[in-house]
Amino acid sequence: MKNIRNISIAVALVIFNSFFAQVAIGKQSIDGRSTVLDFENGAGNTKGLILPATSGFPTGSLVNGTFIFDVTDSKVKMYENDAWKSLSDTGNSSVILVNNSAETGKGVIMGEATSAADGVLVLESPNKAMILPKVATPHLNVKNPYPGMICYDTTSKTLAVFDGSVWNYWK
Repeated sequence: MKNIRNISIAVALVIFNSFFAQVAIGKQSIDGRSTVLDFENGAGNTKGLILPATSGFPTGSLVNGTFIFDVTDSKVKMYENDAWKSLSDTGNSSVILVNNSAETGKGVIMGEATSAADGVLVLESPNKAMILPKVATPHLNVKNPYPGMICYDTTSKTLAVFDGSVWNYWK
């Protein structure tokens, strides 16, 4: 049932994307005209974006700007300058649920019709960006964060990533 819901959401995103190339999740409109994906960020928001959990490095066409939660060393990582950069200390991946379903395809591409990148969700746009979910002091306000959760901390004005044990912050 969960896979059917995920597929339905993905199809709806693709259809919506083909008309507007901008998507708001949890709200009626996006902030700014240079946004391809935007999340509900009202006062008291405690929801973030959860990165794909992978065992080792993903295969396929890796592109700079790819984010993952690597369960082999329990770290949030970003592919930058053709190398993986850790964005967190070693955390804890013991609560991660393994996805044993047999998905096929390249995932959902937003912002353009095609992409050379291979991912679950590919934001491909030459002039638009994603606005991360905004959470004030996530280490205090997110009661049950999941490994690989990322958000923008509106208090410290930093990127916050949860490694399964603690929050890590990047300016």
